[in-house]
Amino acid sequence: MFLNLDNLSKIFPARDGGAAVRAVDQVSLEIEKGELVTLLGPSGCGKTTTLRLIAGFEFPTEGRIVLDGEEINDLPPNMRDMAMVFQSYAIFPHLNVYENIAYGLKIKRLSRSEVRTKVGQVMDMTELTGLENRAPNQLSGGQQQRVALARALVMEPKVLLFDEPLSNLDAKLRVQMRTEIRRIQKSFGITSIYVTHDQDEAMALSDRIVIMDQGRIQQADNAIEIYRRPANRFVADFIGQANFLPVEIVSESADKLEVQLNKILLQVPKISRHEFKIGDRAQLLLRPESVRVQTAPQANAIPGTVRYLSYLGSVAEYDLEIENYVVAVKHYDPRVNELHEIGESIYLELVEENLYLLPQL
Repeated sequence: MFLNLDNLSKIFPARDGGAAVRAVDQVSLEIEKGELVTLLGPSGCGKTTTLRLIAGFEFPTEGRIVLDGEEINDLPPNMRDMAMVFQSYAIFPHLNVYENIAYGLKIKRLSRSEVRTKVGQVMDMTELTGLENRAPNQLSGGQQQRVALARALVMEPKVLLFDEPLSNLDAKLRVQMRTEIRRIQKSFGITSIYVTHDQDEAMALSDRIVIMDQGRIQQADNAIEIYRRPANRFVADFIGQANFLPVEIVSESADKLEVQLNKILLQVPKISRHEFKIGDRAQLLLRPESVRVQTAPQANAIPGTVRYLSYLGSVAEYDLEIENYVVAVKHYDPRVNELHEIGESIYLELVEENLYLLPQL
């Protein structure tokens, strides 16, 4: 592995009579060369502390960090062959675009011609050519973020670290910049670790997503596996919207489990990461987009009632009551004449291939 975190822990000592805080708890992760891995989780989950441990801004209490075969636990940040792109851009206001990008190369005492060549290549890749003489205050937020990215890339680090780099941008620009970051990362083939709290950002950018909670890794996988085959309820609930319905396993076949929700029987694919046997209680994971709302009864349809409607243009969001449970449902690209009013009786058709079982809590 190119970068290996081996049973990494960080304990902050007790202060003012409080208890010690285990911010990172026995995290083990192997990252391939050229891979972009996102650390994702709620505030306080340990993702930023993990990034700071990798960068050298914090030192581990336990465990090892190995980069390209060398243990780097005790190395200061400037000796780790890494570069970081910060949330606040952190570009020098008194230097123009070219000078900002060239700053690190000049510190390394490269010749003027080498600096010019390297900066020119990176500016071209980050679409900054023509802005060389602009001051930072003459740039848009997206352009400033590209300058920060170019300044990191020009140093040709072994690992590029991102600390929530898009959180200061507006929503539309965030979508544009995450596409740009992924394009540039793939072009350079540089190993990258990206911290964010934005689920869409993580899903769009990553080769793998690492979901963290309370200092521990809950699941590390690609976006499809994280969303469709979550390791536990925390992951299922954190990524996207989720409904959880209590069911009982009543029979099984070669590729499906039959489960009972009150008096309703449903067929669930055998794709769960967990083993179930007949008679077990379980939680049925039902994503809001895996429900079709009908006005007339269909085969295996579930009767229900509309309790809430929110029309958002591209999507209509419902709360539907079925079998004494309230289920969140999304209907994409709805026609106005297809909207269902509060109090209306409807029927739910579940997309059974998208159903998933988790152990009962």
